[in-house]
Amino acid sequence: MFENLTDRLTHTLRSITGKARLSEDNIKEALRDVRKALLEADVALPVVKAFIDQVRSRALGQQISKALNPGQQFIKIVQNELISVMGQANESLNLATQPPAVILMAGLQGAGKTTSVAKLARFLKEREKKKVLVVSADVYRPAAIQQLETLAGEVGVEFFPSSADQQPVAIAKAAIDHARRQFFDLVIVDTAGRLHIDQELMEEIQALHAAVNPVETLFVIDAMIGQDAVNTAKAFNEALPLTGVILTKADGDARGGAALSVRHITGKPIKFLGVGEKTDALEPFHPDRIASRILGMGDVLSLIEQAERTIDKEKADKLVKKVVKGQKFDLEDLRDQLQQMQNMGGLTSMLDKLPGMGNVAQLAQQANMTKQFKTMEAIINSMTPWERRHPEELNGSRKRRITQGSGTEIQDLNRLLKQYKQMAKMMGKMKGGGMAKMMRGLGGMLPPGGGGGLPPGFPRG
Repeated sequence: MFENLTDRLTHTLRSITGKARLSEDNIKEALRDVRKALLEADVALPVVKAFIDQVRSRALGQQISKALNPGQQFIKIVQNELISVMGQANESLNLATQPPAVILMAGLQGAGKTTSVAKLARFLKEREKKKVLVVSADVYRPAAIQQLETLAGEVGVEFFPSSADQQPVAIAKAAIDHARRQFFDLVIVDTAGRLHIDQELMEEIQALHAAVNPVETLFVIDAMIGQDAVNTAKAFNEALPLTGVILTKADGDARGGAALSVRHITGKPIKFLGVGEKTDALEPFHPDRIASRILGMGDVLSLIEQAERTIDKEKADKLVKKVVKGQKFDLEDLRDQLQQMQNMGGLTSMLDKLPGMGNVAQLAQQANMTKQFKTMEAIINSMTPWERRHPEELNGSRKRRITQGSGTEIQDLNRLLKQYKQMAKMMGKMKGGGMAKMMRGLGGMLPPGGGGGLPPGFPRG
């Protein structure tokens, strides 16, 4: 996410950090590069202009001239302005109303609206402990109704049935009535989208809004469409009293223009980011954390929150106890670690949130590590329990059977065994000598310059 913008901005800001003093000339030069980076990231022109003007006035004011480290102070100003453009702090959903609270989802077809309904339902059920009902008022696409029914089953929330021969307003009202009688906390209403903005779409959603009086009207928008996202958001904002935005497909958006433009253009906060296809791939939008990621400073808070939600603490404790006692780290332990990493969105997602590891995250993506981790898991699953505990005993015939069973090659298995040996050796350093030894071992594996390449032993294409 935001890789192109991060690369350009970190390069520009690195050149100004070392300056002993900042002059009007070198600030002007840096701002020219920042402006270019933002325009290339498809940030809307009025947003770029306002951003640059604000940074310039603060950089040429008293804040910089009196600073002990002018270069770092300049970066701080850029960071603060990024946060300001995106909305200062996370704005959560306002659900303080007589239940059931109604959330209306609006947006164009193909933006990921129906998937976002399911993701939001799961988020509210698991993290807010709400009883959620979902309903589709998209009478033009029976497939959308079926899709929502399937997704509701996946995330474990109730689906209110509807059909193409009904009126959207009648569907929504019946769902709310059912929710009231069955003591649901929330009703999320999915609406029809079009491939473009038209009068009919706007009139229908305005009538639906007037009929259900939602506490939240969320606009779902595809981050990948850049400038068009801003124009669409503007049109919907003029037609409906939007309360917030869900930005989908943010994980595939290397530019980040929509994230930086939507708030400024509509005045409405981005409340959530869709960061993948799975139903748990929805993150609350924190402008300060996103600004930190854009500037290559990582997002450790989000990583910690993600770890607390997804890591199997029992398995993690079991591994720690095993290693501390000096017991052997085996392939079943390695498989557990691979699964934990997948649960956290894969290696690329984790590296992306670590300070200074943006380049490594990109390399990991290019090397298609997610696929290679799945290959490693398939190989381990093809082994017997005894073989997983005694990988050193694998002979030629066992290796042939394992690779045939997992649909892989002998070199894939040998690569896995080599990586396993490196990890087992590193884990062995924890016994007696403790964490200090292990950290020294890790230090030897890290690439020079804090992220110029992949650690040895990782799959490389």
